Amino acid sequence: MNYSKVYTSKQGCPINLVGKTGQAVQISIHLPSQYICANRERILPDWKQQPGLWVVIVLQQSRYQLVKSTVEIEIEKEHLRENFMRFGCDLAFKLRDRGYLTDLIDPRTGYPLLSHPGAIPHNDTAVVKALLNYPVIKNECCVLVHPIWGAAVYPSVIISEAPPIIIEYFIQEIAPVHGWNQQS
Repeated sequence: MNYSKVYTSKQGCPINLVGKTGQAVQISIHLPSQYICANRERILPDWKQQPGLWVVIVLQQSRYQLVKSTVEIEIEKEHLRENFMRFGCDLAFKLRDRGYLTDLIDPRTGYPLLSHPGAIPHNDTAVVKALLNYPVIKNECCVLVHPIWGAAVYPSVIISEAPPIIIEYFIQEIAPVHGWNQQS
């Protein structure tokens, strides 16, 4: 498959981390998709034509293939959502404290957590498909297919006006606090 380039200091390689339970986490920084560019004010109405937006994609490996809905899978998805929300809030507030408009999108609702909700929700799966060219299984809901993890992947997104080098610096600082360490 042909995957798009991402920004990290390792020239196109995502930041590969591993959690305390051994589940992998991949984080990459991208220019926004066409959907975000075309619908920015409808997704983030507080953000009036901010120049230089960046999309931070956070992919967490799930213990289960997320192709159906079971009690175990729903508990796992909620756990992964909570992991993202904790990490995403820490990253967003670090960047906002330095004057960079930043928000995380709630993976469950598609609406920003720190800004007013827009007229339309953000679609994390569609944006990951557009930016990473990962296939999607259309099921009860759309399920992303990671090239290594298969459908055992939980996507989430942070949007920021901070430069990628600043975003990456704080990702590297914050990730270990959340039990996400560099993969060896």
